[in-house]
Parts: sequence; structure tokens; C-alpha cells
Amino acid sequence: MQFIDLKAQYAALKAEIDNGISGVLEKGQYIGGSEVAELEEKLAAFAGRKHCITCANGTDALQIAYMIYGVGTGDAVFCSDITFVSSTEASKLLGATSVFCDIDPDTYNISPESLERQIKAVIAEGKLTPRAVVAVDILGNPCDYDAIVPICEKYGLILIEDAAQSFGASYKGKRCCSFGDISTTSFFPAKPLGCYGDGGAIFTDDDGIAALCRSICVHGKGPRGKYDNVRVGLNSRLDTLQAAILLPKLRALGDYEIDRRQAVAARYNAAFEGKLKTPFVADGCVSVYAQYAVLADTTEARDKIAAHLKECGIPSMIYYPTPQHALPVFAGEPHYGETFANADDYCARTLSLPMHPYLEEKEQDRIINAVSEAL
Repeated sequence: MQFIDLKAQYAALKAEIDNGISGVLEKGQYIGGSEVAELEEKLAAFAGRKHCITCANGTDALQIAYMIYGVGTGDAVFCSDITFVSSTEASKLLGATSVFCDIDPDTYNISPESLERQIKAVIAEGKLTPRAVVAVDILGNPCDYDAIVPICEKYGLILIEDAAQSFGASYKGKRCCSFGDISTTSFFPAKPLGCYGDGGAIFTDDDGIAALCRSICVHGKGPRGKYDNVRVGLNSRLDTLQAAILLPKLRALGDYEIDRRQAVAARYNAAFEGKLKTPFVADGCVSVYAQYAVLADTTEARDKIAAHLKECGIPSMIYYPTPQHALPVFAGEPHYGETFANADDYCARTLSLPMHPYLEEKEQDRIINAVSEAL
């Protein structure tokens, strides 16, 4: 059994994917081919943004967003304590300081209350300038933007939506990648919309920001092309083969994959209700369940379930075993007295089960039975 079965997805989309790859090979335009422009147009329409600019990976997408807004030395970048290192790794490379916030105990996304406490603490200390908030839609579940946006407006902060795990999810009728001043996503193979390598994208409604993104993606090119370098940039482009692979995957995501993820989650929820803490999705929201994460009663109970699943030939994962504030790379970042109690508790008890749109009911039953046996 696969934790995320990319082979099953390929089998379902094989004809379209193979035709797309063959088309690129026949045309021989491997960088900047027409498929890239077509994909960007369809991604923007899907997310409800004016512009989509593809790039080499999701981390580059975040770094470009930070570069666009001039985030750097002396700036505080606020982020959830439960995420992958890349959310603020790119800003740290530019000299900024990562200020982590505790999570909401239900959604596992950034806690608006903790966010405001940390902003006030930075202001009170006076050493750093509050600059940006990175709202990570963790595990495919959208953040509470009705609470986060007013906080950003109140303190004059840039809002960056890190939708690496949430492409296809929605918050009160709006799709993820449509929130914030700028938003980013990743096409890493295991993501809800993944390519067969690395890839990423940036979304904005601002024409000027879009032009800057395109410039930075190609070595800071100017209006006369890639040899007219007007700023320091990156070499960060999505290649044409990956665009051709993503086009049929994007169609499948919208046509049926999101619905299938809901169906798998619903069966899990029904089976584990009252036995494990199952994912909470707020009213009016749709999670894309990049991961289906449950909380066991204790660390020991979590580890017992994982061990039994392994004995049964069923994979499981922990997303994430260590909160950001406890990672060695962030050992020098200020905490301002925040305890991160919810984040620590989440890491101690979380376990993710196989989740993908091609998980058959007999496989779901096998997983459910094995978890129930362990319990």
C-alpha cells in the first residue's frame, strides 16, 4: 500500500499525461513552452487570481514573494509553529527573523490570538520591525482569514498565503491561493496538485507585482529580455514538461479528486469518531486533505498505532514531529514568552494515515480495521 499513490493517479491519467509529454518532446521547447502559459492561465482562473507566475519550486515561490516586498535584515516574519522549514527559511536567508506563533488547537493553523501577542511583543521590544505574516494552510485546511486579515491591516503587515498544501481547498467560497497580498504554492509530487519533479507558483492580483515576479524568476530580466538585467534575480522557471504533466492533473483535481478526498475523509471520520481526534474543518471551508492527521490520546498511543500499521504493511507518517521553534536552525529566534503549548501537544500526538483520491474502499477498510485493532 502507498501512503500517496502517484502510480494509481498516473494510471488514471496516463493517456493525457503521455500525450502532453510527447507533445513537448515533438516541439522541443523545453523551457518557456506554450504549455507553461496555458497552465498559468488555468491556475489563475482556478484560484480566482488575476496573475499566476510559475517557478522552479514552492520554496523559490516564497523567496520571490519576500524579495518582492523587500523583506530582510531587521524585519520580523510571523509564522505558524507547525509547518515545514521552507515557510520562513527563505526569509531567514534574506536576513529576516522568524517569529513563530502557537497554533489553533482545532485547525492546527496559526492562532490569531498568538499572532497578535507576538506582534505586540516585537513592537514592545523595539528591536525588530513587524513586516510580514505567512499564513500556512496546514495539511490542506485553510487558515482563519476573517481573523488574520484584520490583524495584518491593523499593524500594516504584508500577508503571504503559503498554500503549498492547500491548492484546491477553499475558505468561505474562495479558493486557497486567492488570499493575502501574494500567495504561493508547491507542485512537489506529493502535494494535492503535484508534478513529476519540483515546481511552484506565485499568485497576485497586482500587475506590477506580477511583472516583478517574472523578472526575478529569470535572473532579474528587464523589458528587453534576459540579457537586460535590471535587478538581482533567480533562475527559477517551471519547465515545459512539468507544465504538460500538471495540465491534466489540474483538470482531474477540479473534476473529481477534491470530492474523492472528501469521501475518504468522511469514512475515516465516521470510523474514528470518539476514538481519535479527527480533523476539524470550519463551517464554510473545504479542506483538500493534503494529509489526514489524527491525534491519539498520548504519544505512546500514537506510537502503538503506527507500529501496528507497520506490522500490517500500512504506511503512516508524522507531519510534523518537531515544531519550528524547537528546530536547531531557529534556536536563536526570539520566543517572547510564548509557550507553544498547542504546537507541542500536536507534535506529540499526531499521526497521518494514507490519503489520496485513488484510495479504494477495500484499502480504506484495511486501514480502519488496523487502527481499530491497535486502539
